[in-house]
Amino acid sequence: MIKELTNVVAIEADYITVTSQVKSTCSSCAQVDTCGSGQVAKALPQGKLTLSLPYSGDIKHASGKTLKLGDCVVLALPEQDILTSAGQVYLFPLLGLFSCSALGQWLLSQQVLNHELFALGLGIAGAYLGYRVAKYQQQYGTQSAKLQPKIIEIIPSENNTEISITSHSK
Repeated sequence: MIKELTNVVAIEADYITVTSQVKSTCSSCAQVDTCGSGQVAKALPQGKLTLSLPYSGDIKHASGKTLKLGDCVVLALPEQDILTSAGQVYLFPLLGLFSCSALGQWLLSQQVLNHELFALGLGIAGAYLGYRVAKYQQQYGTQSAKLQPKIIEIIPSENNTEISITSHSK
């Protein structure tokens, strides 16, 4: 599991908003002055990542603590789901590029296509198709629900403010 410590900045009836400090290890590296990534990390200020998560009452019951403004929460994502998602994002466009390029070369050798630019265009179209499939899988496929961070622990703050949670009735 990959874990991240975040701070609760807002609580609504059906979601909470948390922030986390974006971390970069480039400042501690010996090659920071000669590395391109190090130069980018020095140029861009370190910011905060804000995320809204669905909130339900079972968070309170699971940990035995009431979630309050200012508390820290530990978010977790299964490592296997992140690796699966990364594999789809990188491999689907590559598979589309290679398979459609091979098809284009075969069509060129069979003299169905009369110029290599058509075979190249077919390869680029395959890469784009792979990109669109990967994007669809990330947004609407089974990976979408698996990549939602889960609150696994509530760490109470000493100076937190009690908030009443109101539900919206429709």
